[in-house]
Amino acid sequence: MRKLLFILLLLPFFSACFVYNYAHYKQRKIRSVSEPISHAAWTDLLAQHVDTLGNVDYKGFVADSVALKSYIATLAAHHPNEKNWSEMERVAYWINAYNAYTVYIVCQYYPVKSIKDIERKAINIPFGNTVWDIDFIDIEGEIYSLNYLEHKILRKEFDEPRVHFAVNCASFSCPALRAEAYEADKLEAQLSEQARLFLSDKRKNVIENGDKIQLSKIFSWFGGDFERKPKKGVAGRSLVDFINLYSPLLISAKADVEYLDYNWGLNEQ
Repeated sequence: MRKLLFILLLLPFFSACFVYNYAHYKQRKIRSVSEPISHAAWTDLLAQHVDTLGNVDYKGFVADSVALKSYIATLAAHHPNEKNWSEMERVAYWINAYNAYTVYIVCQYYPVKSIKDIERKAINIPFGNTVWDIDFIDIEGEIYSLNYLEHKILRKEFDEPRVHFAVNCASFSCPALRAEAYEADKLEAQLSEQARLFLSDKRKNVIENGDKIQLSKIFSWFGGDFERKPKKGVAGRSLVDFINLYSPLLISAKADVEYLDYNWGLNEQ
């Protein structure tokens, strides 16, 4: 009875926290006049600390913290805006920001066996939230979480499902961290290559038979992002239709689909 009373007393507090966060996000008005930036510094870091399989040398990033913090500072001083940035420049920026800030927060708490271990170590995570909900990303005074970057910006503002193969959550089952920054002038080719590499990676998707396949849970969690309802002048698209655009072999529309367990172990070298 005492335990139930304690929980009931806490509910208003937690509700207030969640209402505040939601309201804060809804009220954002970005007035940045920044110009697009170079991501060459991020490419230099990735080339040094990410191998061909996408495994990350976090010890190397920790040792290179001055360079990492310098790139983070560049991101923080340049918030994308529709006036001066093209759509491709904005998408590339937000993908790079997600990946760089993910590496950054792992380095802050390193060593960890999983990015989820940060939830036990951090002191600023509200009850029931995760590492992806930590508001630690400051870009021109706007405070974001990794979840906000992924779900409220990349997924909501841009009709580009391939971003799921570009953002990296520091885990073994995630699509590999690309060993170069995303750039507007080659973004289309980079995203298509990421999709092909992810679908052909047998550690994360098993597509050896067109009638029975095993897919990453990313396709289950975000299935609606890959599908498309038919509308005037535009054909509909199923999940299998999308996968067939990048799959190593043709999958039957009636294929038996299973989803693999997700390994949250740190994607470390």
